[in-house]
Amino acid sequence: MNLLILRLALQRVALAAVSLLVVSALVFAITAVLPGDAAQAQLGQDATPETLAALRHQMGLDVPAPVRYGRWLAGLLRGQPGESIVTHTPVADMLASRLPNSLLLAAITVVVAVPLALLLGIGAAMYRGSLFDRIVSSAAVAVVSVPEFLVATLAVLVFAVELHWLPALSYGVSFDSPLKMLRSFAMPVLTLCCVMVAQMMRMTRAAVIDQLKAPYIEMVLLKGATPMRTVLAHALPNAVGPIANAVAMTLSYLLGGVIIVETIFNYPGVASLMVDGVTQRDMPLVQTCAMLFCAAYLLLVTLADICSIVANPRLRYR
Repeated sequence: MNLLILRLALQRVALAAVSLLVVSALVFAITAVLPGDAAQAQLGQDATPETLAALRHQMGLDVPAPVRYGRWLAGLLRGQPGESIVTHTPVADMLASRLPNSLLLAAITVVVAVPLALLLGIGAAMYRGSLFDRIVSSAAVAVVSVPEFLVATLAVLVFAVELHWLPALSYGVSFDSPLKMLRSFAMPVLTLCCVMVAQMMRMTRAAVIDQLKAPYIEMVLLKGATPMRTVLAHALPNAVGPIANAVAMTLSYLLGGVIIVETIFNYPGVASLMVDGVTQRDMPLVQTCAMLFCAAYLLLVTLADICSIVANPRLRYR
């Protein structure tokens, strides 16, 4: 790795750190202006102003917003995002009990979606204009236009209500047998994979076709290389950067789709915990969950940028 690549990579990391700091201020500001608070949610609409004021003082909600933001950010940097103002449980402990479930769901989805999308995208690019390309591309456009909640609802109606093959809800993660694990994850993973595979396949196809139109590919074909070798040995390595960006951007979609999936299927993950926090106006919990999702998104985008920089031959051999 030369100094230019290292400098560009460090610039991307620094930009991600600054972006995360700005996002933390925006997350805190947005949650601060939400109507209602935890005290109001606990006591209800019939609570007297004196009772509300006492509970808000007990929860620390009467402290000025800049002071609360500074305390929360300092605790976040120390790995101590504070306590839930509803259950008085450390937010870190609440996340620790749910984060492995969300990571497991995301990992299984990635293992299924990424290879399938890459195979379909590369195959459609190799045989562009063929019947296979038209069928795959049309199916991808159709799937992308369908929202996740509709896919989840249709999956429940077909596989749970009509066929009785799969449970309608995923209350927990079972490792008792491969069959139970498959039944537990089948519909959440299916729902997440539908749109992910379609988006990633389309972007992969476009990246590979763009390389196949480059002048050096014509020279490769004139030398007698087969179509398979042309794509795998020449076009694909130069398309790593755009494909890495496609994978990262699609995986960042996973962060938003998992909120819908965990809520619909009652999956015990971080996203459903965040939804419960919003319902109860538990702002420390909501803020920390939001920062976790934002940090994961910035990490994916930064890694994609670094992969594009490293894979760029004009920078690598400069």
